[in-house]
Amino acid sequence: MRAYFVQIKCELGESYNVANRLAELEIASEIHSTAGPFDLLVKLYLEDDVDVGQYVNSHIHAIDGIRDTETLVTFRAF
Repeated sequence: MRAYFVQIKCELGESYNVANRLAELEIASEIHSTAGPFDLLVKLYLEDDVDVGQYVNSHIHAIDGIRDTETLVTFRAF
């Protein structure tokens, strides 16, 4: 499995709704609220054969209240 981090920018006033919907769907290992240009930081673990772009598009972008995302690919945990 590989870890990915998705930073999510929400529509104004929607970050808690988006976070709660992500939690309900149980698709993320961790969901954190953040300060700065993004509102949420989501940690995903995906099998090596899963297309992360397709996964984010079909599972995360489908949630109402999301304005933008940025996906970070990780290489190694220390």
